[in-house]
Amino acid sequence: MKLSPYLKIYPCPEQPGKSLLFSIRRSSVIVVPDQLLEAARNGALAGSNAEALARLGFLVDDPDAERLEMRDIFVNANRGRRLFNALVVLNLDCNLACSYCYEDNFRGSFYMREETADLLVETVLRDQVGKADRIHLTFYGGEPLLSTDHIRDIARRLGSAAQDKGTTFSFSMITNGTLLTRSLVQELMPLGLIGAKFTLDGPRDTHDACRPFASGSGSYDVIIQNLAEVCDLIAIHLGGNFTRENFRFFPALLDDLLARGIAPQKLDKVTFTPVLKKAGEKGLGDFQGECLCSQDAWVIEASQHLREETLKRGFTATKLKMSGCAVEYESDLIVNYDGSLYKCPGFMSDDRLKIGTLSDGIADYRQTHNLDLWKNEECLDCPYLPICFGGCRYMTLTRTGELQEIDCRKGFYDATLETMIKQDLAARSAKKA
Repeated sequence: MKLSPYLKIYPCPEQPGKSLLFSIRRSSVIVVPDQLLEAARNGALAGSNAEALARLGFLVDDPDAERLEMRDIFVNANRGRRLFNALVVLNLDCNLACSYCYEDNFRGSFYMREETADLLVETVLRDQVGKADRIHLTFYGGEPLLSTDHIRDIARRLGSAAQDKGTTFSFSMITNGTLLTRSLVQELMPLGLIGAKFTLDGPRDTHDACRPFASGSGSYDVIIQNLAEVCDLIAIHLGGNFTRENFRFFPALLDDLLARGIAPQKLDKVTFTPVLKKAGEKGLGDFQGECLCSQDAWVIEASQHLREETLKRGFTATKLKMSGCAVEYESDLIVNYDGSLYKCPGFMSDDRLKIGTLSDGIADYRQTHNLDLWKNEECLDCPYLPICFGGCRYMTLTRTGELQEIDCRKGFYDATLETMIKQDLAARSAKKA
């Protein structure tokens, strides 16, 4: 057996004669003696040690076969996938006036009409209920809770039909948190609500300067009160957007959460991401934390600092694991308020990247979205492939106006991955202590 091409090896200064191995495909980590590592490199490792390293993904029978497997990973995943996952944009309106608003250039009083909501339900009933094992919708905006009646109606009809056909139905939402009260969560849970993403941009003064109500008053107290009242009912992903000037204030937010009784176990995860776009420019908004990264020195410094502060307080940060863009999954879909269909929320303001409509169906988008972009020698040989797959197409679009280049993240992971692995190990040890 030989070492997998999709792993990183780091020195262990605190343990002389040993090395830290991280499987990028399996997210497994182990410390091994350098002699054992050398035997593995030479293909001479056998017995229980070889079996253990193979089980964790560090050793493979044939590195070339694993490379081909990675090339076809989404082809095979789509064949067996029984999940329909749709982001539904209910409106482009909002009750906040964020200083860095990612959608300011196309935000307004645009709401999904009843006939579009009906068509959405009819489409999912026809194409997914009884065929997919699981249907999950994520309601988005604007502020989705300005369209609460649509949420109730869509969830009620799909949930009822799914139950009759033996399909699991659930939904979540991405909300600014100002309207998600405990009573509303209790009302929506029987309809399938399982989670929500909130946004708090630092402690009160920092947040209120960035995310005031449209009236100008601060929104922090309302959001954190709602967060405290619902975090024991549904899974909460807490996000926040920092700048070069304010990121050092964010740990104070974590301390305020703890002081208010919002313990780490009450939140699914906490992720802080940089504001990479200025107001009025096209942006991914609440999705940038999942998709975007920057190799700017200040962003790397801030991201590592805030991740460490998050873990140090016992909260869960985004885990290092294999993941792919929604573009790669045939059953992932973005439904805009007007019934137009996309593969990424960042594409919604670019008509060239519309893949169809609820009424007309989905067109072939393989060429327009350049699906095989990352299937080149350089990417397939890169150890970071399982957590990158060519990076973010939206970043390429904003940089070049086209989808003809990969968004290479090698420099970013070279600068950050070792630190993130060791942060996770330290957090794990602290919990065991």
